[in-house]
Amino acid sequence: MFNRNLEIKKGDLVVVISGREKSKRGKILRAIPDKGKVIVEGVNMKTHFLRPTQDMPQGKITQREGPLNVSKVMLVCPHCHEKTRVSHKVLDDGTSVRVCKNCHEVVDKI
Repeated sequence: MFNRNLEIKKGDLVVVISGREKSKRGKILRAIPDKGKVIVEGVNMKTHFLRPTQDMPQGKITQREGPLNVSKVMLVCPHCHEKTRVSHKVLDDGTSVRVCKNCHEVVDKI
């Protein structure tokens, strides 16, 4: 089975490729690699109910992002601004970087 957890990291810009949130773009706020999920900014909003407390006797209803499966998002290349698959390349100094399959530019910040 192919591991997509290596392709997407916290802070990357991604686009949702399937589901009800299809074609929405957002930044990755948190990656959960052991479950294969990511939390994307402004996507898959869930209603969260806060209990009444002494400080806030009426309680509160808020919106927060819910987790998405990694297979439902795709990386957006910062150079060509298109959704892309990722390949890996080893540089001369021995570091491994992610490379865009469309424009062949390095995605990682060096």
